[in-house]
This record gives sequence, structure tokens and C-alpha cells, in this order.
Amino acid sequence: MSSQHFIPPLNYGMIEEDLYRSGQPNELNFPFLEKLGLKTVVWLAPEDPNHRFLNFIDDQNIQWHHLGVISSVNALDPITEEVVLAALEVILNPRSYPMIVMCNLGRHRTGTIVGCLRKLQRWNLTSIFEEYRRYAGSKVRVLNEQFIELFDTDLVGVPVNRPKWL
Repeated sequence: MSSQHFIPPLNYGMIEEDLYRSGQPNELNFPFLEKLGLKTVVWLAPEDPNHRFLNFIDDQNIQWHHLGVISSVNALDPITEEVVLAALEVILNPRSYPMIVMCNLGRHRTGTIVGCLRKLQRWNLTSIFEEYRRYAGSKVRVLNEQFIELFDTDLVGVPVNRPKWL
């Protein structure tokens, strides 16, 4: 008799109900992700994820948004306002839930998007940065924190049918 193990991806976390974050999953994480019943993946890295993950997305009929290619040339470049606004447009559509937001390690790009979302939710900056740092660990990027601090939430088009937590 074999037992199924459910292993979350690197830097997995719940942002809000049916909205999650993580780094790129591997095959060991697929049963866990399957349990989430995902409808949407927002991928923020400039490069494509591995083919096994792309096949998993296809097999599960998950909607795929590859936003990292919008303006990034280098994986170390900070995320742009254009990418943040595009990601928030997808995230603020509750019909796309359950959803997961990811990048390679689930630290910087994902953390910046989540930080801007928290700012939209009117969290204070201390709490936003504490959450960002929890996932970034020793690899905190001050430019990302500065981006979050200066991010203008008035640029975000909040839909009429927005998530109940906003």
C-alpha cells in the first residue's frame, strides 16, 4: 500500500483565501498543487518554467499568465510597474480563483507583487516589509522594498466584482 505525500513548493504561502504564492514547483509538488484545484497561474520570471510544470498546467487545464516576459531582459532586473499592474489586474479577478502567483524562488518578484497588493489592501509598510523579508530571507533587495513603498495604488483599476478581501 502506497501513501500519497503532499509537499508544497518552495516558499509556498497563502496570500488570501484561494490565492497562493510560491517558487517554481517540481514533480514532488504536483499532487499538492492538484489538491488546490488551481484555475490560474501567474508566472513572473522572465524565462519559462521547466517543461514538466508546463505539462502539468496543460494537463490540469490551468490558465497560464506569463508576465515576466513583458519587459524583463535580465532575471536580476527589478520588476516593472507595467508587470505589477498586469499581475494585479489578473489577481483582482475572483473568477480566476483558485490562483497561485510564482517566480523561480518565490522571493523577489512574487514578494514585490504581494507587497503591492498589501499596499492596495492598506497594510502598513512595516507589516508589508516583514512579510516580504520572511520569504526573501537573507536575500532582501532594498530596491524591491523601495518599489513597494513608492508604488502608486491609484494606478490600479479595481474591478466592480473584486475579491471580498479588498
